[in-house]
Amino acid sequence: MEVEVIKASAEAITRAAQLLRDGELVAFPTETVYGLGGDATSETAVARIFAAKGRPRFNPLIVHAPGLAEAEPLAQFDERARRAAHRFWPGPLTLVLPRQTDSGLSLLASAGLDTIALRAPAHPVAQQLLRAAGIPVAAPSANRSGRISPTMAAHVAAEFGSGVALILNGGTCPVGLESTILDLTGCVPVLLRPGGISLEELMAVFGDIAMPTPGEKTPRAPGSLPSHYAPNLPVRLDAKAARPGEALLAFGPDAPPGFAEVAWLSRTGDLTEAAANLFAALRQLDRPEFSAIAVMPIPERGLGRAINDRLRRAAAPRPS
Repeated sequence: MEVEVIKASAEAITRAAQLLRDGELVAFPTETVYGLGGDATSETAVARIFAAKGRPRFNPLIVHAPGLAEAEPLAQFDERARRAAHRFWPGPLTLVLPRQTDSGLSLLASAGLDTIALRAPAHPVAQQLLRAAGIPVAAPSANRSGRISPTMAAHVAAEFGSGVALILNGGTCPVGLESTILDLTGCVPVLLRPGGISLEELMAVFGDIAMPTPGEKTPRAPGSLPSHYAPNLPVRLDAKAARPGEALLAFGPDAPPGFAEVAWLSRTGDLTEAAANLFAALRQLDRPEFSAIAVMPIPERGLGRAINDRLRRAAAPRPS
């Protein structure tokens, strides 16, 4: 049975909020990507998210709240965390914080950790849905685990034929790249995942930002498995010339000749535009008539760090 896709009207949002309170799963737009939402206080609803995605149980989820007031009962906010929330919320920044012992959140949402990943999305549909539901909502990206993240309602519908009660269609996600994840549980902030807020923006607020310890086996953040965001086709990075049967993900005004098809991230070299187009372009090229997806070099600065992070994970060897 095909999942129902409905325009995100006030009536549809009210219906979706009730479905969430009833323990059902609802896909909805955020400014980053579409999320697959379930009641974060219900172990059953959170388990349904893992089952729908085929997600490894050790990979934690992000919990969404409308803002700081609703998030504070869920986690321990110190001065740095409040400063981050005041500066970047609502917006594409996820904070990893110690969870409150009486938060009522599903333990499965934290994947057995004593921390919780929290964010307040900026998309108006997400805000309206969270306020109408009146509960914290666990919502990873609305795709099968390890696959390309969805930036349109049609992408979600293509991923899920069942298991999702409703998809709220709020148009194309404007950022198009998942949230930045910042761990504030230690003395020095740690950038666990680059995303919609750049490292430079974070450093302007916090000063030094550390990187995660190489070789960590247990993810502290969603989307941090080595192979992730992967299309079915192999991905080849830093491509400067065509190989037989390859499609090209292009960046900048000129593309090398000889590729079977070209999808442009940004012809003008705009990293914001490239981030917004990344996942839709990968989906466009992920077709069996091509041998692989080649990717032109992307600058390692600003949002380019987040784009390259996603592309390196897409290109990583798949787990056996």
